Amino acid sequence: MDKYNFSGKKILIAEDESTNFLYLKALLKKTNAEIVWAKNGAEAVEAVASQPDIDIVLMDMMMPVMDGKTAAVEIKKFCPQMVIIAQTAFALFGEREEILAAGCDNYVSKPIAGNLLLEMINGYLTKIQ
Repeated sequence: MDKYNFSGKKILIAEDESTNFLYLKALLKKTNAEIVWAKNGAEAVEAVASQPDIDIVLMDMMMPVMDGKTAAVEIKKFCPQMVIIAQTAFALFGEREEILAAGCDNYVSKPIAGNLLLEMINGYLTKIQ
């Protein structure tokens, strides 16, 4: 995991569960990325709107106030190039298509495999540098 260096990159973690946020924050700590936390979908939309230097969003699908799918749709309206990776605990049949239709670029199932997520983030950040 030490092979990833996201210095100068800002990652928004939209996650209402503090334990999940802390896991992702710890996973990303060694990458040197700047981390921003939104505790619901509405906060995620506001964060992207007010911080144009956010490079990527890790979006939980099940959050209070505004769910992740709705937040992704709203973000893509004003920031269509934003990379959004959905996080979901419910990998149900057909959900992948719904997540992608909402504007998410990819998704990971919970529990999240750290190496898989870091590789995915690295792939997107490499494209947008």
